[in-house]
Amino acid sequence: MLEGKRIVLGVSGGIAAYKAIEVCRRLVDAGAHVSPVMTSGAQHFVGSTTFSALASEPVRTSLWEGSDPIPHTTLGQGADLVLVAPATARVLAAYAHGLSTDLLTNILIATRAPVVVCPAMHTEMWEHPAVEANIELLRSRGVHIVEPEAGRLAGGDIGKGRLADPADIMAAAERALADRDLEGLNVVVTAGGTREPIDAVRVIANRSSGKQGHAISEECVRRGANVTVVTTTELPTSSTADRIQVETAAEMQSALDSVAPAADIVIMAAAVADFRPKDSVEGKIKKAGGVPEVILEPTPDLLEAIGRNRHPDQTIVGFAAETCDLVTNARSKLERKCLDLVVANDVSAEGVGFAHGTNAVTLVSADGEQDLTLRSKTEIAVGVVDEIVRIRASMRSVDAGRVSPSN
Repeated sequence: MLEGKRIVLGVSGGIAAYKAIEVCRRLVDAGAHVSPVMTSGAQHFVGSTTFSALASEPVRTSLWEGSDPIPHTTLGQGADLVLVAPATARVLAAYAHGLSTDLLTNILIATRAPVVVCPAMHTEMWEHPAVEANIELLRSRGVHIVEPEAGRLAGGDIGKGRLADPADIMAAAERALADRDLEGLNVVVTAGGTREPIDAVRVIANRSSGKQGHAISEECVRRGANVTVVTTTELPTSSTADRIQVETAAEMQSALDSVAPAADIVIMAAAVADFRPKDSVEGKIKKAGGVPEVILEPTPDLLEAIGRNRHPDQTIVGFAAETCDLVTNARSKLERKCLDLVVANDVSAEGVGFAHGTNAVTLVSADGEQDLTLRSKTEIAVGVVDEIVRIRASMRSVDAGRVSPSN
């Protein structure tokens, strides 16, 4: 995957800069041409001579050195991948907001190659709202984020912020360079929880944050799909994706009626309400009027309708949030609703499902189950899309192997 690829390795000023030495070595051993770029801060932690010796060419540290008058565009345009490890809070902020403060940030802004950033910093910095917002903004633009690990930090502190393991960084680089296996396909992803109005101010809702659905939509964009996101949330979407904002199950049904028939893949990650008030009050129900009687009626089963009305080349994916009998319930949904894949999670487990940044799921398809243990929702999205690609490849293989009966 990395053989012959031109990779700009950006190293910024954190104590984890020493780990970038191992990343550089592994990239070169894999056959990549590595152009190292160090910020001035990085040079306080690691000598530039080290990277010059290990990489494919001498280190660059400034816009103003050497004979190339525009090194940022030369490196940015020539790169197959830009990898930043470690990425400090400053570099993340500059990249997110287009601030070309040094050679590395100029390259990040000038390149159209895939970009992988590997943040590393103290826990308090990683959890700061500004850093979190910058990470989400970069994700929404298709930047690959390799989240830091929990463990021992500089100064003896313990927490999340350690640079990811070099093996994980290498895997992320390979994924970023992978073939765009959804190129040209039309993908519809639903996300978030619907809200069904009781009156003008009250709703029946659920705890879905929409993070998993949005992470899946971003992974589909990264792999070349034409993505439409039908969402109830305020989470950002990729600038290349179409977005349909909805609130209720009825609005989601209307949106799906317009986009699902033409889709190659429909991924129903949204938590659609099973019931809604039969009669919504236009104004606000006053407490002085006593306890209101709210009569519920079932909402349409959007997933079942799509499964039963699918065309032969479509791939339909459903989600199942369960608290018991996970695989049994998921397999029942798979069969009853004519689906190709069910992504099931036990939302009673710690760190799983609603509102969390992490998830653990079981992928249930016609030919078995696969467990994706607790990890970030971005990593879960990769696993889900990998399985969709596998299922579609298997379907094509079966179709190609069919022999028409002789006349």
